[in-house]
Amino acid sequence: MCGIMGYIGTQSAQEILLNGLEHLSYRGYDSAGVAVQKENRLQIVKTRGRIDLLRQKCQDTPLDGTLGIGHTRWATHGPANDLNAHPHTDARGRIAIVHNGVIENHAQLRQMLTARGFVFRSDTDTECAAHLLRLLYDGDMLRTLLLAARYLTGSYAIAALCADDPSALYCIRSGSPLILGTREGESYLSSDIPALLPYTRELTVPEDGEAAVLRRSGIYLFSAKGQRRRAQTFHVSWDMQSAEKGVYPHFMLKEIHEQPQALHSPPIIRKLPARAPSQAVLLGCGTAYHACLLGAYYMERLAGIPAFPEIASEYRSRIAFPYRDCACIAVSQSGETADTISAARMAKARGAVLVTLTNTLGSTLERMSPAALLTPAGPELSVASTKAYTAQALALLQLALRWGRMRGTLQEALSEQQLLHLPHWAQEMLSSSSAIQAYIEPRADQPLFFFIGRGADAVTAREAALKFKEITYTPAESYPAGELKHGAIALIHEGMPVIAICTQPEWLHKTLVNLSECRARGAECVCFCLPHMEKDAREAADHVFVLPDMPPLLAPIISVIPLQLLAYYAACKKGLDVDKPRNLAKSVTVE
Repeated sequence: MCGIMGYIGTQSAQEILLNGLEHLSYRGYDSAGVAVQKENRLQIVKTRGRIDLLRQKCQDTPLDGTLGIGHTRWATHGPANDLNAHPHTDARGRIAIVHNGVIENHAQLRQMLTARGFVFRSDTDTECAAHLLRLLYDGDMLRTLLLAARYLTGSYAIAALCADDPSALYCIRSGSPLILGTREGESYLSSDIPALLPYTRELTVPEDGEAAVLRRSGIYLFSAKGQRRRAQTFHVSWDMQSAEKGVYPHFMLKEIHEQPQALHSPPIIRKLPARAPSQAVLLGCGTAYHACLLGAYYMERLAGIPAFPEIASEYRSRIAFPYRDCACIAVSQSGETADTISAARMAKARGAVLVTLTNTLGSTLERMSPAALLTPAGPELSVASTKAYTAQALALLQLALRWGRMRGTLQEALSEQQLLHLPHWAQEMLSSSSAIQAYIEPRADQPLFFFIGRGADAVTAREAALKFKEITYTPAESYPAGELKHGAIALIHEGMPVIAICTQPEWLHKTLVNLSECRARGAECVCFCLPHMEKDAREAADHVFVLPDMPPLLAPIISVIPLQLLAYYAACKKGLDVDKPRNLAKSVTVE
């Protein structure tokens, strides 16, 4: 949600800002803008719509200068229009800011500032921060920014220019992502790493509550009390090709095809507890929550550990008792998901040992956790998560195996060779993409899809339905197969696709009976199954797709791949923007 880019150096700020915003466009946005400082004057161009339109406006009215900030907005307060687009300025046009996050006390601030004579031109919470900075400004922008932070409630990353100071770019963060980078004579800031990769790989992440002053000479970090701290840098090893589409028409298809590689590399483990817990809580949102569901299945099935998957945004509304000998596993691709961060803090405060599972080095979740699993899947830029999900599922499986061995309670053995074979099975699954495409394209305009399964397959059904909803905008329901007859079967109509995932032998026949019940009511039934199940599946389904021959315990990691392709080809057939679905953002940094 929202993207921030900032630059100070010797090159044209306009071009660097626009290029950086294009690299952040995967986060989801509806308007964009830039501000460039020339000596003691601020120049601003912003617009509703895509960055291409912003680029055209900048070409028509070039912004001359080597210091600037840029922004892509995902609307929260007020509709997507030119007035609500960032950057926002104070009434005198001397301070310009861009902001990622939500200022929760904006209504109170607006009332207070209006009473003091400030006139608002937008509906945004961000404009409150711009006027607040003007109210508090005493000639020292760093001191003003730190003072303003005391009045702001919520999550935010703010970057600011002050026309009185053409030698510095200012920023502060609290609960929202902010990455800083530097190279000789230049400094950069951004909401995410890909925007900085063309310029530098030496990056710094400010701590929560910290401010930074970016100059041509380098980056200077300051605590909330104004005390200077030495910046700690880390090196990013990604190459730019990892953040580009290459030969693929969409990032989503590229990332689906990168899953064999993502499954080939084990997660990077940092300081896992020396002793296995007696229970686990798994926190996540969206696709990450589905990984939690599968992880809980593995922990109970393999390690005998009671596991409780929780939707992070709902977890905080529950009354929970202090945990004894409990691990809390917080799962997030970006490591910046606001609901998951808040829920993880709550679990940690209640006594749980926090373990982070994320795909992003240096993220908020990874930095706040004493222990972490880092999936080496590489940057995932399509809004709809694919390779991060399978990498998370594998990491949770490996964690369950590790804890089961430590506890001496390992229920079922999986050989190292079987795990090493996962990339081969994933590649084999990708080879069936033409058959998936041929099936779904004639049915892409169907008004409703059902996905069903039992046990671990019910988790795959949930993830498949979410992918379908995300990028095709088609209603797609997922149900544990046995639940259909308890109400949802009333929705079955002639020709409606019902897609069953059948990889668990103990539930095969019950799921096929449920599929037959749908077929008897006019549904067009599809089954994804393992080879030894094909004969039975063909008696209940109109179409059968056979997965590679693999252990059923590993099948849920692979069986999701053809269902990702199903959603992808349906969206393409409908002519939709696969990588940037409407109303969605890649990194959900607001609650």
